[in-house]
Amino acid sequence: MDTLSLARTRESSRTFAVELARAFGGALIFSLPMLMTMEMWWLGFYLERFRLALLVGLNVPLLVLLSRYIGFRDSSCLLDDLLDTFVALAVGFVTAGAFLLLFSVLERGMSWDEVVGKVAMQVVPASIGAMLAARQLGIQETEKGARDRGYGAELVYMVVGALFLAFNLAPTDEMVLISYQFTPWHALLLVLASLVIMHAFVYAVAFRGQEAVPEATPVGSLFLRFTVVGYAVALLVSLYVLWVFGRAEGMGVAQLLMAAVVLGFPAAVGAAAARLIL
Repeated sequence: MDTLSLARTRESSRTFAVELARAFGGALIFSLPMLMTMEMWWLGFYLERFRLALLVGLNVPLLVLLSRYIGFRDSSCLLDDLLDTFVALAVGFVTAGAFLLLFSVLERGMSWDEVVGKVAMQVVPASIGAMLAARQLGIQETEKGARDRGYGAELVYMVVGALFLAFNLAPTDEMVLISYQFTPWHALLLVLASLVIMHAFVYAVAFRGQEAVPEATPVGSLFLRFTVVGYAVALLVSLYVLWVFGRAEGMGVAQLLMAAVVLGFPAAVGAAAARLIL
């Protein structure tokens, strides 16, 4: 191997090592609140395995889409996105398993079913954090991030932001408790507050990263295409997470909608914040 080839190999290895370190950092940042939450430990123990498998399984296409829009590197085909997804999942499993061991959540004598369940519960936020590490922890924005800022990317970012905050709060009893205390007027006011806050976050208040809106764009169109659609995304994510975590058991339709509106508030904030940050 000549000197030039050796230098390129070393540079490639160094770049991969840096990207992998960023991925582990992103996985830890995103999963840490849940790694240290007792409700998440218990969910890994008793949650129906079909729902847990579905949760991890549906995370795969989300990671593929994230890789398409962000990812570790500029990919040109589906295979590259699948490889990025595999790396993100592997980093998520390793990060979750290592810190659950460190926190003594995983102990000798536990069944493999319980160990896998507790680790798998943490893989979703950890793998998303690993995938986002290139954008959040890197020095420069990749060409991919600058090129693919379209409506599809916006929707994916909103799903990720909504899922992250909903994932943090859905296991807690407070979400259900608040929904039982609600009246229809409380729910209506919270829906309105969610819509106003979402719109203000991205378009009205001068946050860094706020969207630049062409002057000719009608306000109504902007509100419907992004804010209303984003809130619908937040509600759907909330319903999905409530169902997956078993929080919807025994609820009627009206009460489930109340719980979705309550959880939809932080999910909407997360969706709006994600559009700013990502």
